[in-house]
Amino acid sequence: MPETPPTVRQVPSVRTFHGDSVTDEYAWLAEKDNPETLDYLKAENAWTEKATAHLAGLRDQVFQEIKNRTQETDLSVPGRKGGYWYYTRTVEGKQYGIQCRVAVAPAEVDPPMAEDKPGEEVLLDGNALAEGKDFFALGTFDVSPDGNWLAYSTDFDGDERFTLRVKNLVTGEVLADEVPGTFYGTAWSGDGSALFYITVDDAWRPYRVWRHTVGKPASDDVIVFEETDERFWVGVELTRSEKFIVIDAQSKLTSEVHVIPAETPDAEPVVIAPREQGVEYSIEHHGHRFLILHNKDAEDFALAYTSADAPGEWVELVPHEPGTRLESVDAFARHIVISQRRDGLTGLRVMGDGSTDSYDMPFPEPLYSVGLAGNPEYDTTAVRISYTSMVTPDSIYDVDLVTRQMVLRKQKPVLGGYHPEDYEQFREWARAGDGTKVPISIVARKGVERDGSAPALLYGYGSYEHSIDPYFSIARLSLLDRGVVFAIAHVRGGGEMGRRWYEDGKMLAKKNTFTDFVACAEALVTKGWTSAARLVARGGSAGGLLMGAIANLAPQDFAGIVAQVPFVDPLTSILDPSLPLTVTEWEEWGNPIESTEVYGYMKSYSPYENVAKLAYPKILAVTSLNDTRVLYHEPAKWIARLRATAPDGDYLLKTEMGAGHGGPSGRYDSWKEEAFVTAWVLDVLGLADKKA
Repeated sequence: MPETPPTVRQVPSVRTFHGDSVTDEYAWLAEKDNPETLDYLKAENAWTEKATAHLAGLRDQVFQEIKNRTQETDLSVPGRKGGYWYYTRTVEGKQYGIQCRVAVAPAEVDPPMAEDKPGEEVLLDGNALAEGKDFFALGTFDVSPDGNWLAYSTDFDGDERFTLRVKNLVTGEVLADEVPGTFYGTAWSGDGSALFYITVDDAWRPYRVWRHTVGKPASDDVIVFEETDERFWVGVELTRSEKFIVIDAQSKLTSEVHVIPAETPDAEPVVIAPREQGVEYSIEHHGHRFLILHNKDAEDFALAYTSADAPGEWVELVPHEPGTRLESVDAFARHIVISQRRDGLTGLRVMGDGSTDSYDMPFPEPLYSVGLAGNPEYDTTAVRISYTSMVTPDSIYDVDLVTRQMVLRKQKPVLGGYHPEDYEQFREWARAGDGTKVPISIVARKGVERDGSAPALLYGYGSYEHSIDPYFSIARLSLLDRGVVFAIAHVRGGGEMGRRWYEDGKMLAKKNTFTDFVACAEALVTKGWTSAARLVARGGSAGGLLMGAIANLAPQDFAGIVAQVPFVDPLTSILDPSLPLTVTEWEEWGNPIESTEVYGYMKSYSPYENVAKLAYPKILAVTSLNDTRVLYHEPAKWIARLRATAPDGDYLLKTEMGAGHGGPSGRYDSWKEEAFVTAWVLDVLGLADKKA
């Protein structure tokens, strides 16, 4: 084992934009096929293993805690579609889920919850598909409307390039007509004769929708739609009513939707409304109309409709209400359900046939997250929802939309004697430098002292209007039961407080994300939850950018930082249009190629470019070699520069050599990864020897 951290060769490479020349001595680490790059990553892994060898027992202990609290042999609540109940099984000792179905019995209304189901069909066994592979992920799992065909796609590298296949569910045969290099998302024609799918361009941008005829070779497939604007992604899906194929083209700011009648899959796509810069919209088919959720003159979105036969004028259905963000709409034969958020919490609004007898579903806890869960059936008066909080395990309810009765179908089992009343959740508010109040969600064991002595972990994200809502975690119990306070900083750039919350944390307001997080950290200290010496920060992906930024901005406020698949060299990446995602990201971060202002602003907060000789907290960076969203070399360069610039610090880099953006794919492997991070956090907090 190595005795010292690895050193890496410095090869000055100059980047020049807008008359500004920047030297990057570690740019060569982007050469993925260079044996020296792989040797360096392996050397970092070896050093990390040595530096954390004393935590091996704790890692095993935390892994066992997660495993022992999890019901390993389990199944999801069956969901009805046509004449079948569909569900997923997990089996003790198996890494992946098993997709199954069973025929609906005569007069059967409630989902069959018994473990043993006579007549069960195994549609897809992830464990069989993954046999002999280091990584496995499903891209699509899509049963045709008649229940006779299954479209599924697999990725064995973690690079999110999937091979699409079709299985005959009547005979069990997997057809020979497979399609490599596909993206997420498929849609069946009404009769199951045609399958629509997506491919990506060289920059990993989903841009083409294809039509495949079942039983024919992929060489016969036809391009149905091609998006030439490099800012836009495309998606494809079948409406819940099974009447239309929907092709959705979206940039960060603008949308355009086309539809094809599902019964005539070779028809030309029809546009619902031509794209208008800055106008986002999505559609749902509902009888004679298309529902349109949009932000035209409606920052927090409004709901309208137009004719399904001849799309044109939009008629208002739910007007814009500032402060109530309408996030999505789901149509059923006699009801509409709107997913919304208000005051930092999610909610569901139900509208009946007349669209006037609306009501909001009530929920009992002060902090929670709720949303629709599945619901493939269109002609129904009941919907399934998922509900959770910081103390309530994931729960599945069926809701009668007429009587408003809620029936709990299943709550995620937590083995080993979990009692929600042993824990408390709180909402605190921090005050940002510009006076903005920033919400913080907190959970802790009852009895934790508010005198600053408790250790704490603060999590943050804050980009893409993605909200980190209150949620339950079995793995988190290993922290809580050792006295750690867990908190989520709902910083600007996310969507927790509506569209304006997002707008105020992107582009030339991006620094609000970072200063909000620091304000939350300092509020936890001021309010007695913890102290800077006992506080660890954690975030991943764009949240990893947040971690790198706060390391430079306020290193004194944290004892440690965990940055997972961190976007820590954003300016270099956004300056390279050939990289995956770059052009589509310009509407999120700004275009530093065109704008000197954006260039200077991004350079001023880029974690990699602002590494300085500071007293940094301990830092653990975790990445994956095959990540196509945040390339591995960003954290690799970051750790190398930290060591060279501030050599007295404690920096670790761990690279998954056979995984992608989400880390290890199997559930046991992901638990081991979580146990690794948890053990490191506990060690930083001085709790390595404390039992749960």
